[in-house]
Amino acid sequence: MPEKVVAITGASSGIGEATARLLAAEGAKLVLGARRTDRLTGIANEIGAAGGGALGIELDVTRRDSMDAFVSEAVERFGRIDVFVHNAGVMMLGPWADLRRDDWDRMFDVNVKGVLNGIASALPHMLAQRSGHMILIGSTAGHHAVPLGGAYSATKFALRAIADSLRTEGGSSLRTTLISPSATRTEIVENVDHPIMREALVSRRDLMLSADDVARAIAYAIAQPPHVDVSEITVRPMSLKD
Repeated sequence: MPEKVVAITGASSGIGEATARLLAAEGAKLVLGARRTDRLTGIANEIGAAGGGALGIELDVTRRDSMDAFVSEAVERFGRIDVFVHNAGVMMLGPWADLRRDDWDRMFDVNVKGVLNGIASALPHMLAQRSGHMILIGSTAGHHAVPLGGAYSATKFALRAIADSLRTEGGSSLRTTLISPSATRTEIVENVDHPIMREALVSRRDLMLSADDVARAIAYAIAQPPHVDVSEITVRPMSLKD
């Protein structure tokens, strides 16, 4: 994928960071977005020192103006966006009866509205250049409801609908891929605060996917020839097939 321009949200750690490093090694130009600019700067500098090209931009996916600025700066710097990896996400778990309405709002703002903001900002550029690739990072929780995680599952089910409709409307100008990993060793898992779910996740941590496992699936979808649209990839560890 030499010279492809790839924008990645949630790029300061986990799957986003792993994807950035892998694609940079394969010759892509990276535009990295996240709120933690110190982390972004460090990752971009390390990629540059290794001979790659990466631009780190402060990004809050829940804000339309922030997303518009992110995409505009990417296009100004590199002239185009070939791939947009919608990776930013949060996961707060707990039973419905806990009524964690602030958590529900936050998950839908980041996991769903954040993706819609990215689509609204990047899609016009892709349609104008008559090529582009939207990659949405879903979850196996978007294929079956997760106990104590119904609201999180709902956000990931929504991404499946968004991906399907984008694929239908995009025609020959737009490729769309939904990547659905099982539990992955990232901060999103490590920051779960519900005691029952945290204990369950920590006990299975060594059996989970690594961020690099998911990054390779993303790279595979991007690397296919232009006439091939990899619609969906589900990634599970052999030892933990949830």
